Amino acid sequence: MSAGAPTVVCVTSPAVTACEPAAGEPPETGLAEVEFAVVDLETTGWSPGAAAITEIGAVRVRGGLRRGEFASLVNPGRPVPPGIEDLTGISDRMLAAAPGLAAVLPGLLGFADGCVLAAHNAPFDVGFLVAACGDCGLPWPPFTVLDTAALARQVMDPDQVPDCKLGTLAGFFGARTAPCHRALADARATADVLGWLIRRLAHRGIRTLSQLSELPGVLVA
Repeated sequence: MSAGAPTVVCVTSPAVTACEPAAGEPPETGLAEVEFAVVDLETTGWSPGAAAITEIGAVRVRGGLRRGEFASLVNPGRPVPPGIEDLTGISDRMLAAAPGLAAVLPGLLGFADGCVLAAHNAPFDVGFLVAACGDCGLPWPPFTVLDTAALARQVMDPDQVPDCKLGTLAGFFGARTAPCHRALADARATADVLGWLIRRLAHRGIRTLSQLSELPGVLVA
């Protein structure tokens, strides 16, 4: 991904016009009709108090259809540790001309407006985003947040997968994008995994946000 302004890609299909604002979802909305904003971050470390965001990727999806994408590198204002560069491939040179967080974050919040936010290991990503809003003087919106890792632990059979890591689940379900520690690719993989997990929920008779909220730890906000 090149540095510069965040990239928003709108996707259209015969039945969908992408990037239209989604209204807040009432609890009885069917999960197949919920608009999710699936987000993934890359960072310089593991704690918002000691690290910063280097890349944001997000996918809006409803009923298994991708409706839009958001992606941007973010200049963290500090060096990328060598171990993180090895993991993500994101280097100081790549970030030198990238916009700062204050220039990127409002675009992400607007992109996700009205959606249920979803992420794999959501407390990590949401922790960084809440801290980022505080640093930028922005209010954190009242998102409902779904943790796909917690959801997978509720619905996956241990005999089928050894763990609920994103790479494991993406491989099991044959996700269209393989996760690779880059934000947009990982958000695409998470969106595909989420679609398959929602199908599994339907087989259990769980078809609404209200029913989903009864599973412990899945909705984290």
